Amino acid sequence: MDSKILVTRSSMPPIEEYIEEIKEMWDSHWLTNMGPKHRGLQEKLEEYLGVEHIDLLTNGHMALELSMQALNLHGEVITTPYTFASTTHAIVRNGLTPVFCDVNPVDFTMDVTKIEELITDKTCAIVSVHVYGNICNIEEIERIAKKYSLKVIYDAAHTFGVRYKGKGIGDFGDVSCFSFHATKVFNSIEGGAVCFHDKEFGEALYNLKNFGIHGPERVEAVGANAKMNEFCAAMGLCNLRHVDEEIAKRKKIVERYRTHLDGTDGIQLNPVQDGVTPNYAYFPAVFDEKEFGSSRNEVFEALAEQGIGARKYFYPITNSFECFHGQYDVNDTPVALHLSKRVLTLPLYADMSLDDVDRICEIILSSKK
Repeated sequence: MDSKILVTRSSMPPIEEYIEEIKEMWDSHWLTNMGPKHRGLQEKLEEYLGVEHIDLLTNGHMALELSMQALNLHGEVITTPYTFASTTHAIVRNGLTPVFCDVNPVDFTMDVTKIEELITDKTCAIVSVHVYGNICNIEEIERIAKKYSLKVIYDAAHTFGVRYKGKGIGDFGDVSCFSFHATKVFNSIEGGAVCFHDKEFGEALYNLKNFGIHGPERVEAVGANAKMNEFCAAMGLCNLRHVDEEIAKRKKIVERYRTHLDGTDGIQLNPVQDGVTPNYAYFPAVFDEKEFGSSRNEVFEALAEQGIGARKYFYPITNSFECFHGQYDVNDTPVALHLSKRVLTLPLYADMSLDDVDRICEIILSSKK
């Protein structure tokens, strides 16, 4: 039997390149606390992502959580349940109340036609999520935020390197947060980043990520510890050199999937958005059991029996989590609930073979009843 195919696999540079990158650390013994690797990666990411300011953190979750603290938010936050746990947990852990807005069925991002009806005198921000590399309706979110004087935070974990109308996706909103987790298009093993415009926000974020320390005898604010270490920054420096090549490889995988699956009754594929330079982060497929003949779960099991790992992503939606039992009604977000029961993200990573894509598609299509 062929070896297992995982839903994703981390991109890594040649080991010799990473060893060369970290070698000087054995001379300096500078392993953390915003060392030369951290500063170097920060500078290169500002340029690559086309953002005004960026700060690096331990992971994408702390980027979200500390950004909300740095913005000094209080009250209600309009967000989406069609996301990873981190988005909702960051809101709740800040003592904020998530107000769940449904998503649209085309690109799976927040349904902007439903935002205004959720705004109250307690609303302080919109936390919207770019999903599978698809970007939100930025213009409408910005219009609504300006009208009601709301802050906008974008969870951009899925959109590293994505550009909209020639502009880096991290440059939109008050804040955009990236994840550099090992499974992402670009990784620093673990890591995250916050992109922003306001220098005062940047100072508040720095205090929060480094205990408020500004010198050996100066502690100006109460903060936490969310600094990216030098080993992660070094991996980021290496992977950044190869990320365009990795995205190009991912594009070929996505195109092969589309060749097999596009136009199949009962399978909805990721849209191609106007004005967007994509990063091919994920390949979601939404299965309509009535049209396709088999359910999402049956396709999932058919793949698993052949050693292929797809993922029900996102399932369950966050407003149905056990930790929030009784607090929210999932029927308030029916599109998100519908999608969560039907979506599979299929295996996708840069060094995946086209033969494997062919095999996966053959299994999917043969499972059609």
